[in-house]
Amino acid sequence: MWRNLWKSPQANEWDDSFIPAVAAYVCHARAIYEGGASAWQAQEMRHLGGQLGLTPAGMLSLGWVIRHEQ
Repeated sequence: MWRNLWKSPQANEWDDSFIPAVAAYVCHARAIYEGGASAWQAQEMRHLGGQLGLTPAGMLSLGWVIRHEQ
């Protein structure tokens, strides 16, 4: 997941200051996918996903548009 996130189109907008947020997102996601997450972890993952531009709402709030070349 870490490598995939850093290869995503959104990663083009991230600098090294995003490393802790991406790491926290990965940790929370892992806990969720393994079935051991608490409600606050799920909420934090959702919040971080928006801040990182990983959701449509997050991208909209950041003013990001991913253009697909044809």
